[in-house]
Amino acid sequence: MANGIDVSKYQGNIDFTAVKQAGTDFVIIRAGYGKYGSQKDPMFETNYRNAKKAGLNVGAYWYSYAKSVEDAKKEAEVFLEIIRGKTFEMPVAYDVEESAQAQKGKKFVSDVVRAFCERMEYSGYFVSVYANKFWLDNYIDDDVKRKYDIWLAQWSSVPTYTGKYGMWQNSSSGRVNGVSGRCDTDISYKNYPAIMREYALNGFKPQSPSKPLSKGTVISLYNTPVYISATAKLPATKKSGTYYIYDGIEINGRYRITNSVERVGKKPESKYVTGYVNASDIR
Repeated sequence: MANGIDVSKYQGNIDFTAVKQAGTDFVIIRAGYGKYGSQKDPMFETNYRNAKKAGLNVGAYWYSYAKSVEDAKKEAEVFLEIIRGKTFEMPVAYDVEESAQAQKGKKFVSDVVRAFCERMEYSGYFVSVYANKFWLDNYIDDDVKRKYDIWLAQWSSVPTYTGKYGMWQNSSSGRVNGVSGRCDTDISYKNYPAIMREYALNGFKPQSPSKPLSKGTVISLYNTPVYISATAKLPATKKSGTYYIYDGIEINGRYRITNSVERVGKKPESKYVTGYVNASDIR
């Protein structure tokens, strides 16, 4: 469990060293809102740079005003452009709470969230959905809540939301040394930094295996590109879960994988090989 805060331009200039010394482990920084680059939070770059310098684990969030699925896709594209080249130990999050969206109903909200999150995930980001308890209970489909990490907003001493969540925003009126005035406070229940580094997410680069992988080696994939051949330039799909090295032969920097230990090395290859994975993407 780790303690954090989330901030935006409204907190002004923040002394992140003092924030860190006060016992805060992480900060989620607003990158902006809406579907235009001009809506970037004016303090994002400064907050990101200073939080990193202070040794805090950093995440980012994007506030949604999407009026359609296409708007949500545009919001994702703008967010991706703004965070390009940065690394985040914490999730990148989609903040949905506009009443105009809720008025369009559960299907609309769920479709908007799916569109945004799918785009972020495809680009190699671990994305969380930020929403309050009422929205989670009434405006977001169960399959969305199962697929994506949840950042619960419920300002209370004890959360009463019964679904799964990785972070909990427990107050909007916290007081933390280094921040003038009030700020949101959060608790994290997952070791997000370890997840990002292990699966090369949120800007972290994959590390190649230290030695060749033998036939039958168990590997873990997390939204990992899978190719149809050793020479294909673009991935055919992305896979998550447990897989096995098919035969231990590295071809053009890739290994063949299969989805069951019983299929390791079995012929014909066309029937039992799931696909090819870059050695550098294997954990």
